Amino acid sequence: MSNEDQYGGGGYGDVGGTGQTRTRLPETPADPYGTPRRTPRASRSLVTVVGVVVLLIAAIAFANQSGNSPETPSAEAQPSTAATQPTGTRPVDGKNAGIPSGFAQDQQGAQSAAANYAVALVSADILKPQMRRQIVRQVFVADKVPEIETKLDQAYGKPFLDQAGLDANGNAPQGQTYVSRTVPVGTKTSRYSASTATVEVWCTGAFGTAGVGSTNPVSTDWFTMTLTLRWADNDWKVESFAQKDGPAPVHTDRTASSAEEIAKAATEFGGFTYAR
Repeated sequence: MSNEDQYGGGGYGDVGGTGQTRTRLPETPADPYGTPRRTPRASRSLVTVVGVVVLLIAAIAFANQSGNSPETPSAEAQPSTAATQPTGTRPVDGKNAGIPSGFAQDQQGAQSAAANYAVALVSADILKPQMRRQIVRQVFVADKVPEIETKLDQAYGKPFLDQAGLDANGNAPQGQTYVSRTVPVGTKTSRYSASTATVEVWCTGAFGTAGVGSTNPVSTDWFTMTLTLRWADNDWKVESFAQKDGPAPVHTDRTASSAEEIAKAATEFGGFTYAR
């Protein structure tokens, strides 16, 4: 079952997509290293030595004339900060109901908030009615909470829970473990002001039920969440969100782990606070 079925089909807002993106890798040449290097002829050895010495002297003279030393590189030589590199700034001041809070009122803060909120909105707890209410009230702006609670209650009602093999409280049968772990891969701000921001979060994750007799085995998925944020109560809060499939890389032929290994990993490995 795709992540759209679990977290989008018939669900909230604009969740959906047109299918996963497949990437075709270029074919590898038969000899990736090209023609083997030939051994120089002995008759050319003297000319070669003289040429190397001349070039070495010229290089040393040029380096000595340069105003930049290895210890003091020029500003133009400095690499620019990539979109996915950390800034080193502390992302949040604390947590509320287990969800990071206290994000900075800038683009970095908006991206950090969106990444952490994506994890919460596509978690196993979102399927549990009581936990879902805590998540919604922590993540969304106050005037959107009633509307979002109603839509998510409808999306994750009995038909969905039955299809996922869960009871009315979002719990898996005894001996099974429901897994829903989301990992943000990167973030991008498509619109920003001091009071509003739209952030796209590219995600992957593991979703399904691990255990003997499961009809919904754990599988991976790739999707992008777009979150519209508003600055409210001294923090970034979600006003609306949507989800679409991909971009997805080519699948590997790695052997899948057993249901027991997946269930053990899901319970033993903790999550992270995500930061730009």
